[in-house]
Amino acid sequence: MRTMYLFVSIAFLVACTSSPNKSATEAVKTTGSELAKQEVLKYPYMAAYSSDFEIGPAKNALTLLELYQNWDNNTLDNSRNSFAENDTMFFADGSMFAGNRDSLFVIAKKMRGQMGTVVDSIHAWVPLRSKDKKENWVIIWTREISTDAKGKKAARELQETWRFDENGKVNLMYQYAQLPPKMPPMMKK
Repeated sequence: MRTMYLFVSIAFLVACTSSPNKSATEAVKTTGSELAKQEVLKYPYMAAYSSDFEIGPAKNALTLLELYQNWDNNTLDNSRNSFAENDTMFFADGSMFAGNRDSLFVIAKKMRGQMGTVVDSIHAWVPLRSKDKKENWVIIWTREISTDAKGKKAARELQETWRFDENGKVNLMYQYAQLPPKMPPMMKK
């Protein structure tokens, strides 16, 4: 009975808001386009890269999440084919890598081997496509917790921006990190 009441209410609202010469769909389209015209904003800055984005291919997010899983499991070779032949990576510590995939994997495996156990807690990801540049990106936020051989834990919040080439391969990454906040001495017990 509730379902029938809900259906009748929606039908009544649609009938009341539709003009006699337009279907309900046309009325919504007109309203949407009029709203878009009203909401033209003038931004105080112009984007240096692009401000024209849409949701990008979800498969790129899957590729990236599998890469994170392989990083955590110390099985990086499983993600080797997810990278383009030449890559550029900018890391939060100020270092940068620019070179071929094989060299990248030598360095990445060495770095990962020094970290001990790693667990990423993924907060969110968004696959994006720059409509005017025709480039695909994935933005990801995570908390990475590593534990070294002596049991010492280190945590950091990461925000990474990954670009994918036309073949769905990673070819650029920017990483930003925040260490967990330190407690002021007066708040420690």
